[in-house]
Amino acid sequence: MADVPDNVVPHAKVRSLREAMRSVRVAEMERSDAAISSQEGERTRLELLCDELADVFQDVPEDDEQFSFQIVPGSQPRLWIDVSSHVVMARDHHAYRFVKDTRLGRVVLLESASIDDMADCITHYIAERILEKGRALEGDWLLERARLGVGSALSGARSEVGRERPTRLVGLRLRSFIWGAVFGAGVLFAVILLYFGGVAPS
Repeated sequence: MADVPDNVVPHAKVRSLREAMRSVRVAEMERSDAAISSQEGERTRLELLCDELADVFQDVPEDDEQFSFQIVPGSQPRLWIDVSSHVVMARDHHAYRFVKDTRLGRVVLLESASIDDMADCITHYIAERILEKGRALEGDWLLERARLGVGSALSGARSEVGRERPTRLVGLRLRSFIWGAVFGAGVLFAVILLYFGGVAPS
């Protein structure tokens, strides 16, 4: 028996039942591909991908309704991630194809036969979408705050104008009264001068 150096820690082999079950299911599919229909095989592979993403799907906030995470059957089964993106099997029925519909057409985000690579790509996509939604909500909140701030400023300006208006009216009336009194006194003084000037003794 070989001696183990003191500075080397022997590593115990880590076994994963989940990995073993996935390997068994993949092996069974490989053996039975000729016997089962292509739709059944594609659906089974998409279910394996769902199993890989189960923890990711659970971590998505419950109030985030932009994701669907469901396999829709049909002539070509699809695993829908959100309303514009889904995973289908490629023509060889072995590679996963992650596609997204955009205004410029359909874009292939990743095509790979590796279930791990596909799960990583979808996880990254989900994280991006959650962060984008958060930034959009933050922008909407800031715009609303700015709108309310402008509205409050305008309301305050109207209130100031409303308070200033009575003061201006009182001042205008007072000035009108004073000028009227001065004008009336001047007219009265002129009349008195004319009257007494005309009746002065010869």
